[in-house]
Amino acid sequence: MRLARLLPMLLASAVLLDATSAGAQAPQPYGAPISLEQAKKIMAGAEAEAKKNTWAVVIAILDSGGQIVLLQRLDNVHWGSVEIAKEKARSAVALRRPTKALQDAIAQGGVNLRLLTIGFSVLEGGIPIAVDGKIIGSVGVSGATSQQDAQIAQAGIDALK
Repeated sequence: MRLARLLPMLLASAVLLDATSAGAQAPQPYGAPISLEQAKKIMAGAEAEAKKNTWAVVIAILDSGGQIVLLQRLDNVHWGSVEIAKEKARSAVALRRPTKALQDAIAQGGVNLRLLTIGFSVLEGGIPIAVDGKIIGSVGVSGATSQQDAQIAQAGIDALK
């Protein structure tokens, strides 16, 4: 039973690696988990970007182990975005790459469509947070378009620097 659940994930991971590795470097290693102070800086930057553009979103920040550090739901965003933002962040930290890589692979169709079965978000808007070449966490945003969600997540990460 366990093998039956693991096999599709391993197969899809191999497809993901093949689909996203052309011209790409190896994923960064994990580092120590993000601190609360670092997460607060990222949240402030992401929230500022969302408010500047009047985008109602949910912003989720996870540590390098995939555990929630901060979650913020701006006014007037649909509650379904809470789970989507968390899932985008979880996918980005688990796979050590932006979720846009999955979205782009799916868009190519063919064998890449198997990625739809791996249990990770295939929507842009989840980005790993790297400091000194190591992944310390991730940001996931949901509520606007996927491209706008990614813009908000990146603005938050940029605020940490």
